[in-house]
Amino acid sequence: MSLPKFILGDNTEYPNAIYVIHTDFPRFIINLENDEVEWFEDFSADDKAELETETENAIKEATDFYDSEIAKYDE
Repeated sequence: MSLPKFILGDNTEYPNAIYVIHTDFPRFIINLENDEVEWFEDFSADDKAELETETENAIKEATDFYDSEIAKYDE
């Protein structure tokens, strides 16, 4: 199955939370309510430096995706 790079998610148990799921490596979910990130990957100590840079880029992409999707609803 081919998945989109980002998927929006929500859950009635967390009514204020909006989740963006990143399906490419490194896979994660970000809660846009509080910017909390949950990783689906295990990283070694050597990966940490690269991860910091990639995290910043991936979170920006996730936020841009959300903004783009919401703008489509406003049209």
